[in-house]
Amino acid sequence: MIGVIENFYANPSGSHGPGIKAKRIVSIARAEIASALDCYEKEIIFTSGGTESDNMAIIGAALANSDRGRHIVTSSFEHHAVLNSCKALEKMGFRVTYVSPNSQGFITKESIEKAIRPDTILVSVMHANNEIGTILPVYDIAESLKAKGILFHTDAVCTFGKLKISMKELKADFLSASSHKINGPKGTGFLYVRRGAEIAPIINGGSQENNLRAGTENVPGIVGFGGAVAARKGKEDLNTEKVSGLRNLLLEGIMKEIPDVKVNGSLENRMAGNLNVAFKGVVGTSLLILLDGKGICASTGASCNQAKQEPSHVLKAIGLSDEEAASSIRFSLSEYNSEEEVRYVVDALKDGVSYLRNIRS
Repeated sequence: MIGVIENFYANPSGSHGPGIKAKRIVSIARAEIASALDCYEKEIIFTSGGTESDNMAIIGAALANSDRGRHIVTSSFEHHAVLNSCKALEKMGFRVTYVSPNSQGFITKESIEKAIRPDTILVSVMHANNEIGTILPVYDIAESLKAKGILFHTDAVCTFGKLKISMKELKADFLSASSHKINGPKGTGFLYVRRGAEIAPIINGGSQENNLRAGTENVPGIVGFGGAVAARKGKEDLNTEKVSGLRNLLLEGIMKEIPDVKVNGSLENRMAGNLNVAFKGVVGTSLLILLDGKGICASTGASCNQAKQEPSHVLKAIGLSDEEAASSIRFSLSEYNSEEEVRYVVDALKDGVSYLRNIRS
């Protein structure tokens, strides 16, 4: 990326030599991502990240297809980028049905099909939940909707680059992804738009990105995203095995050393690097402060909503009380973590939970 900033500084839309060179390296990154996703290069539209991609898919698809109907189906524990896009559409006169997950954090194909109406034009269900890690049956849902002629969007921000995804097998019309979730630069993402899927741009201006996303491309960010994808290619299974081992070691340590804890969501069909745990009698934000003092980064919900200090809507959707949700901590692990770090976290948690429970009693 530093080399790009120094040597490929031109606008990739320019017809001069430097512009053509910049466009060429954007094309190389696009090809790398398309290869990983098993799709056509023109189906990759670069954005500023997962939030913009979600907005573009939901609002853009709704506006472009409003003549066919004005009803949308999604789940109640989607990322706020999806939920707030749906709320924006409700203000425009669209109707939205929010399907609730079960207590383990699963959405079934049947529950989605039950919510469909004759005027349904779009369904949006995330590939994996960002707070409790549940992997949802998007392949089955997409297949079902294809036969009904209903557009399908999936937020794959938490899965792209971590799970193998083939758009030839996943019959989704739109898929969102973000660079920073796979160690790429922040502020870069893409929206997969299947050829022939009707979608309207929500950012208007020039003709960049196949006339779907105006604005000069973030060349260094795009190249960094392509590099992050290339670095992970073919290593998904190896990384998953290592990370799930670390996650299980963390869980075993917590269960052994700390009483009155509960895992939120099922451990089956769950992202390898996710562990969400409720510590009874502890305020999660207080525990985070103690962990942060020891150099441990965790969260009480989605990072984008940490400032709100409200119980997680995801944990509420799967049936937790306000107190249980407020006592919950989400840990995220990657292949760059170590067993030594996991044991350090367990020791810090043991001390922190004991301290907070003692001062409360």
